[in-house]
Amino acid sequence: MSDLATKTPAKAPPSVPEVISLGCRLNLSESERIRAMLSGEQDVVVINSCAVTSEAVRQTRQAIRKARRANPDARLMVTGCAADIEREQLSAMPEVDGLIANTQKLDPRAWNVPSEASPVPAQHTRAFIAVQNGCDHACTFCVIPQGRGPSRSLSIAQVLAEVEQHLAQGAPEIVLTGVDVTSWGHDLPDTPPLGTLVEAILKACPALQRLRMSSLDGIEIDPLLFELFASETRLMPHLHLSLQHGHDLILKRMKRRHLRGDAIDLVTRLKAHRPDIAIGADLIAGFPTETEEHHAVNLSIIRELAIVHGHIFPYSPRPGTPAARMPQIERPIIKRRAAELRAAVSEVRAEWLTTLVDKPLSVLAESDGTGYSPDFARVKLPEGAQRGEIVMVTPSAIEEGILT
Repeated sequence: MSDLATKTPAKAPPSVPEVISLGCRLNLSESERIRAMLSGEQDVVVINSCAVTSEAVRQTRQAIRKARRANPDARLMVTGCAADIEREQLSAMPEVDGLIANTQKLDPRAWNVPSEASPVPAQHTRAFIAVQNGCDHACTFCVIPQGRGPSRSLSIAQVLAEVEQHLAQGAPEIVLTGVDVTSWGHDLPDTPPLGTLVEAILKACPALQRLRMSSLDGIEIDPLLFELFASETRLMPHLHLSLQHGHDLILKRMKRRHLRGDAIDLVTRLKAHRPDIAIGADLIAGFPTETEEHHAVNLSIIRELAIVHGHIFPYSPRPGTPAARMPQIERPIIKRRAAELRAAVSEVRAEWLTTLVDKPLSVLAESDGTGYSPDFARVKLPEGAQRGEIVMVTPSAIEEGILT
């Protein structure tokens, strides 16, 4: 329990604390709520950490040191997955003033602040709503259930209330996120599938211009959600799959619930209905026992699925996971395989971007002079485009991976 509330002088003007978010989109959503919850607190910096890989933990430690250098007199608090999974390591850092358990970070009592959060302006053009948290699965490489706990879902009414709040603040795009988004509803009465929630949002919120999904487990995409992806123009044509690998044996050793053929079938059927849908995927390089043959098959699925938004993760053993006890691959080999996966994605992505040249695109403007089309292609905008505005752009060229 921290004593943040006692640090605010009685007559201090309202302030917005700095919240540094690492890792997933779920963390981004939670960071916005933490900012609102701590609104008015003086000299507070929060690191909302990630522990999905050893590199993520390294970046968390780096962010802590950088934040301390920039804010030498602030109270520096750490929450997020690393605050649980790497608690001993982080609490020993001299820069850290305190840790807030990941499961308590949205509870005002854990921060000793009033329960009514003051509204603060959103810092992101897209509004992230965490419709689900935690995970009931046991992938052999994953440590996140240790930091997030079992799967829990918001009710449809709770989600609609959040959507309406963001729309009232002018958000042009909503992103539904979570640890295992396709498990939404499994713990609710009548166990509704995710498609039920998406349909409810689209029906209840006609003012919503763009609805986007974060990473999904393809094997759990229900028929209604598939139909919405195939036909609903307000649901963005951008499907990011929690794929992890392209070889069936490695998928089984990961304890994933899908096989290569399942992903191929899903994407083939979706593209038959909506040819413009862009495919993204998470892929792990150098999983224990992975041979060069396994790696080659992993590489091949990038072109077979036309993965244009690839998140490549070099495998790193995480504490307490079964994969950490399997025969490990040497780090230089993992690094090389990850580079080859990234190069393959870059090649497929470059080919895809050429198909978007001279094509009118509806682009949501960010604050840096670029924006994102419905299929999440990054586009340079003409001068004068305002953050949060949706503008029509017809790109004529590609420069450094950005449509211009």
